[in-house]
Amino acid sequence: MFNLDAYDTAIAKYHREMNCNGIPVISWDFHHGFLNDLKANYSDWQRVNNISNQFNWDESEFDVLERLKEEVVVITNLELKIVFASSRIVNMTGYTEVEVLGKTPKMFQGPETCSQTTNEIRVAIDSEEIFEKTILNYKKNGETYFCTINAFPVFNVKGKLSHFIAFEKAA
Repeated sequence: MFNLDAYDTAIAKYHREMNCNGIPVISWDFHHGFLNDLKANYSDWQRVNNISNQFNWDESEFDVLERLKEEVVVITNLELKIVFASSRIVNMTGYTEVEVLGKTPKMFQGPETCSQTTNEIRVAIDSEEIFEKTILNYKKNGETYFCTINAFPVFNVKGKLSHFIAFEKAA
């Protein structure tokens, strides 16, 4: 017959000898979530870094790695087609990156989105200026949310406009 007390004593002795402590299973769930976030942020950062290397721009000026921890990062080409969206986009919008690639950020706008704000954004983009705006957007399921967008034109090392990068968070 199996002796549970002897087994528990043997495990405790093993842990003492190995100089490690047992961790409750619930801690692993927390740790697992943290590691998944860390892995997603690192993967997103690597992809942004690859884009910046390919088009000769310096992503470090935007502190992308730090901002990936809290914000959604969206990169568009000059036609404003989305070429990258960080993994957090699904949490904010309900859309996966695959669903937004090749589309414009207008896909998040709807009937109640303020046309004055969208016009101000358009002027800033056309003027190649940095802007920060809060806009009413729509999730995939139709719910609305306010989104604060901090966006930058991105220039290559020769000073030529290459992309636009936006850091977004629900307001």
